[in-house]
Amino acid sequence: MLKCIAVDDENLALDLIEDNILKVPFLNLVKRCKNAFEAIEVLQNEEIDLIFLDIQMPGITGVQFVQSLPNSPMVIFVTAYKQYALEGFELNVIDYLLKPIDFERFLKAVNKAYELFNLKHKTEIIEEVPEPKPTTIFVNADYSLVKLKIDEITYIEGLKDYIKIHLSTSTKPIITRMTMKSIEEKLPSSDFFRVHKSFIVSLDKIESIRNLKIKMGNAQIPVSESYSEEFFKLIGH
Repeated sequence: MLKCIAVDDENLALDLIEDNILKVPFLNLVKRCKNAFEAIEVLQNEEIDLIFLDIQMPGITGVQFVQSLPNSPMVIFVTAYKQYALEGFELNVIDYLLKPIDFERFLKAVNKAYELFNLKHKTEIIEEVPEPKPTTIFVNADYSLVKLKIDEITYIEGLKDYIKIHLSTSTKPIITRMTMKSIEEKLPSSDFFRVHKSFIVSLDKIESIRNLKIKMGNAQIPVSESYSEEFFKLIGH
């Protein structure tokens, strides 16, 4: 629904505009205004989508009125004078209607305004659905594909071409031929952080940090200088 006002200093012209507006289901006439000053008062108190505006009015002309508005609603000029058409389009008005107004021509103008309104106020918002975090990963160990629960991983230790995956549920780590980079890519970045070229830790399982050493159970994981700034920023210190 487009909320409209009609601005004209002639009552007969306002009657005709109102009559046309009432025939269109998506138009709602909020106020009839006899001059630009009345229109300004309405705009200060109401959110108006469309103005039907006469050009030749005493005091402030329709052109001057549009030029004075910092955030103008859509405007359709309604006038008896053809010579203002070019000036109207330079002001980016929606359309220019000549009096007496033909209803078919009126309908064409308001349909154009309605299309533009819908384009600017799309109600359907496509929300990006985040991918769910993985809960498990598979690694090669003991000649098998072993499934590990991500929330059981405490920390990962790099050993040249191999890695040790330490689990909270077992004293025996899983050893697999894998690079630190490839295991890092499998883990959710919001839960794990590489604190050293040879160590990735589960942020949730950090017990304490002292002198660039992370305590995780019986293990002391070093934090290297190259990773320390980003790491402490991540944990809020």
